[in-house]
Amino acid sequence: MDSSNAATTWTRPVSLWLAPVLLLALGAIVILFDPFGTEAGLSNRLFDAYQRHAARPFDNSHKVRVLELPVLDEDSLVRITRALIQQGAGLIVFTAPIQTGPSPESLAARLPPGSDAARAALERLPEPGHDLAEAIAGTKAIVPVMLGASGRAPQIKAHFVYRGAINPFGEAPLFNAAAAAPALLETNATGVGAANLMPDPDGVVRHMPMALRLGGGLVPGMAAEVLRVADGASDITMTGNEHDPLSFFTGIGLSALETKAGGVPTDAAGRIRLRYAADISPRVLHLETLATEPLKDAIVLIGAAGQVVKTPLGPASIANVMAEGVEDLLTGQVLRRPDWLRPMEALLLLSLGVGLVVLLRFGLGWAAAVVMAGAAGLGLLSWYLYAAHGLLLDAATPALFLLLAFVAGAAAWVRDLRLAYAGLRAAFLESLPRATIEKIARRPNLLKLDGETRTVTYLVCGVRGLAKLAGEHTGDAAGFTRIMQRVLTPLMDQALAHGGTIDRLTADGFAAFWNAPLDDADHALHACEAAHDMAAAAQRIGEELAREHKDAPSLEISMGIATGAVIAGGFGGAGRMGYSVHGAAVNLAQRIQGLAHHYGLALVAADETRKLAERGFAFLEIDTIGIGGASGDAPVTLYAVLGNPASRASPKFRALTVFHDHIFQAMRKQNWAMARELINQCRRLSGASQRLYDLHLTRIAYYEKNPPGAEWDGAFRPVLE
Repeated sequence: MDSSNAATTWTRPVSLWLAPVLLLALGAIVILFDPFGTEAGLSNRLFDAYQRHAARPFDNSHKVRVLELPVLDEDSLVRITRALIQQGAGLIVFTAPIQTGPSPESLAARLPPGSDAARAALERLPEPGHDLAEAIAGTKAIVPVMLGASGRAPQIKAHFVYRGAINPFGEAPLFNAAAAAPALLETNATGVGAANLMPDPDGVVRHMPMALRLGGGLVPGMAAEVLRVADGASDITMTGNEHDPLSFFTGIGLSALETKAGGVPTDAAGRIRLRYAADISPRVLHLETLATEPLKDAIVLIGAAGQVVKTPLGPASIANVMAEGVEDLLTGQVLRRPDWLRPMEALLLLSLGVGLVVLLRFGLGWAAAVVMAGAAGLGLLSWYLYAAHGLLLDAATPALFLLLAFVAGAAAWVRDLRLAYAGLRAAFLESLPRATIEKIARRPNLLKLDGETRTVTYLVCGVRGLAKLAGEHTGDAAGFTRIMQRVLTPLMDQALAHGGTIDRLTADGFAAFWNAPLDDADHALHACEAAHDMAAAAQRIGEELAREHKDAPSLEISMGIATGAVIAGGFGGAGRMGYSVHGAAVNLAQRIQGLAHHYGLALVAADETRKLAERGFAFLEIDTIGIGGASGDAPVTLYAVLGNPASRASPKFRALTVFHDHIFQAMRKQNWAMARELINQCRRLSGASQRLYDLHLTRIAYYEKNPPGAEWDGAFRPVLE
């Protein structure tokens, strides 16, 4: 069995781990810095799914209510405001711009010249929002300002302070213009808050800003302003992240909004992550039942009914989204995604990736198990942190890049497998079974070319009559070659089909062995099965040749089988290497095959093979020989392989066994007369080999003239005779 450049053929290429490592590195970069928005898109969809399956239970203990009106005109708002005040509402919040008429000054400017009387009358009219301003004068109310729209600067009531030595508001959203409520309305209001909702790029509102920049000043978000007014505070205190070690990489920004109950976490831009409630129907007020609602000390948010935005739970009105932010601040139940989670996600990805790359060397099964277990573990951990602690660990992005790394590694592995299989097939196509080649291609370390000691069963097959056939085809070399192939190929195919490894071809046969290079616990049994099927195939081929060629010589197959320890490995030189075995079992099998035709039997096995394969075949003792042919060497008992276990139970085989036992006992005792008599009786039994008995009668005649001595062990040693 010959192979060239075996070391390079069976070495895994760098691409097996290079592509997965590059993808894992890219995944870590995406997780840490999200340069393409991939991480945000994947994680947002994952966290949205969490909220849909386990949204925040609605908590009405803080009595946050929502009232939606078809139109936010001043007259309607005045009536509603007075009704709410009458029912004891603690805080009224207007979440959308209020529709008021034009100011008297703007109307007077439109009058033509000479309209002094009309202009004077207009100047006596009240400012827009006058009636609503009067209505809210006796209660706490917050009016909106819409940043980003043209208008005048709002009258901000809140004062921002921060904890730390560095101003953390540099990451807050920046606007250059604002549309404020009428000045008189802002003057009488307790607070002024930004009504801006800032959806993510996909249009879903997941965050709510606590602080927004307007030019050089700060405007509180509506929820933050509601919390300040509800607490009766004049300041809004926020904390920076300057003491966070990760701020060296992320930059200085905000980290929390301070409340009476403690800090509420924000991102660097000062936004809280909204945790939406599951059922908000108890929060919603209806005009027809407003007079009967218990609104004592309630926070009522008034909005427009037609203003709807997308949320993780589906469409919702702006007023309800504002109410979500207020409730989250009051309860402290915001979703958190601190900066340290990203490095943790990257570390988890790289840790699982290392296991993936290492296990790819041993096959796709273990690597796939790491991917599936890793993805499942990440998902379970992510879900637990969300459900138990409101922490948002992104399992989607690490799982995606882990899968991509596996796919890349699997592609490289399959490509490598095909190359290795092609190399092995070229080197061992005629020597190893296809299944063995595939296993070695998957695990190259199974083929140990450096050498190892193994116990193998070795078979030598010879076909008598090929020399005569060659002499008859001297003028037809191609015809002889075809006949040789027709005879030997089916025999070799049987050896391969039973897991054997073809060792070498000879002029009249070939050799094969089992239990190398791959383990085969039943190597002796498989070798005997192959020999049995080879004998049947040889008989069939011989009959076909006899029918096709009337003058074709008879072909006689003989096989010797031995089991023992050998040295297996790569042998060769001059740049060529073959996998083979060397040892006493090889020599013994060759010697047995050379003797087999003298017995008139096709299959002859040594005693060690018989011990390992006896459960599958019927073995009949036929001879004892010396291994080395020298006096004092260990004798080996030989057996004919006659059939399957059913044959062993037949009366014919039992009778042969009994006669053979007595024959060889008599010969070992040198009782030649009894041995001759037993042989003559055994000749008449069905299935007896006449050539075998002729051989032993010849030996008996020799021993009678040349006694082997008192210490003779019964082994035939032709060198001494």
